[in-house]
Amino acid sequence: MNNRISGKIAETLAAVYFLLHGFRVVARNYVTGRRTGAGEIDLIVVKKNLLVFVEVKKRSSIDDAAYAILPQQQQRIWKAAENFVKNHPQFSDFDIRFDAFLVSSKMSFKHIADAWRR
Repeated sequence: MNNRISGKIAETLAAVYFLLHGFRVVARNYVTGRRTGAGEIDLIVVKKNLLVFVEVKKRSSIDDAAYAILPQQQQRIWKAAENFVKNHPQFSDFDIRFDAFLVSSKMSFKHIADAWRR
């Protein structure tokens, strides 16, 4: 299985996980556009007054996946989250959280709520 397909499977696993935990999926693979300095957000979910931006990482191990979320990437995701809220003002008063959803090559996973802050 190639990396693109296994990455999409990991993102689907994350979406199902959040759905089963009472979240609603607002967006998948949200991109702000070129030259914005922002990155892609794999998954955006909402529950009550909480808007969560989720980075999904699949690597050979959970630890490798965790270490793959570099500070520069966190900054780009934060910029993309700002853009998302700006373009979707219905979420402007929501609490915001950044989560990591880590998947190993054996499809075991770990959800880390509030994985980083700006």
